[in-house]
Amino acid sequence: MLVNELPPHINSPSAWFGPQAQAAGDWQFALNDSELRELEQAARQCLEQHADVRQINRENFVLPTLHTRLRTLHDHLIHGPGFALVKSLPVQTWSTEISAAVFYGFGAHLGNPREQNAKGDVLGHVMDIGLQADDPNVRIYQTHERQTFHTDSCDIVGLLCLQQAKAGGDSALVSSNTIYNEMRRDYPQLAAALFDPIATDRRGEVPAGYKPYFEIPVFNWYAGLMSTIYQRQYIDSAQRFPEAMRLSGLHVEALDCFDRLSNDTRLNFLMRLEPGDMQFVHNHTLLHDRTAFEDYAEPAKKRHLLRLWLSSPEARILPPVFAQRYGTVERGVRGGVMIV
Repeated sequence: MLVNELPPHINSPSAWFGPQAQAAGDWQFALNDSELRELEQAARQCLEQHADVRQINRENFVLPTLHTRLRTLHDHLIHGPGFALVKSLPVQTWSTEISAAVFYGFGAHLGNPREQNAKGDVLGHVMDIGLQADDPNVRIYQTHERQTFHTDSCDIVGLLCLQQAKAGGDSALVSSNTIYNEMRRDYPQLAAALFDPIATDRRGEVPAGYKPYFEIPVFNWYAGLMSTIYQRQYIDSAQRFPEAMRLSGLHVEALDCFDRLSNDTRLNFLMRLEPGDMQFVHNHTLLHDRTAFEDYAEPAKKRHLLRLWLSSPEARILPPVFAQRYGTVERGVRGGVMIV
């Protein structure tokens, strides 16, 4: 893209600066005792009827009163700042089965769960299983290392904290629209370079008939909306494939600029997820990160989060190129890892 063709400055609630957004406090949603009982009852009823949590959906996870607040939460994510922290489920008194069912059912009211790996798992477990991030077939959430700012393959990312780490493991958020605005103003040539079809490694999860990487620009302007897709480590590791588009010096400078801005404390902010907290993030206008952490030695105390990738039937329109990663751009069924 030429510099004089760059899309306009994004003036939207999703283009925020970290300290101001954090101070606003409108992203915290507390659940009262009545709402918690409603969630627990819905979970128990579903589990009595269906042994498999994956059979829970918006229709059978009945929330007579809470569903109106979930409508507000959905709009806050899709049309507003794009992130929310819901406090806090009593995971230390509920069984893990009930906690997981509540989280899954709560998420089902925001979107349809999508597969998070080539095995088809829709309820992910985010924990260190002793792998190394420099292995090109390892997903970084399976390690204790910092993830760095990135997006996932969905409309909304959901996390439920079951157990904190001994130290570290904080969640970080930054607005990708603010990053674009900053680059457009101060580094327009670098911003333009991120509209090129940069290759991103699939990290070994390659569906039949597809390349081992997808080629989607970091910045995507479509139907008057900016949608960003990004994972720097996977962009770098895609260069191991000779047929992937080579990163020029300008591309590397642009990616470095993107990283520098995402790590700028003027733009981002940290939050600590406590046991029972649920975090939801709009994936197309935000990037999320997790700091490195030190875990407990005892297996029962190790850091453990549950994760959902959700596709909302009312999400934004995405450009056709996203089908390389999402399988389809049809709302409600797009996203996830295509089954190998």
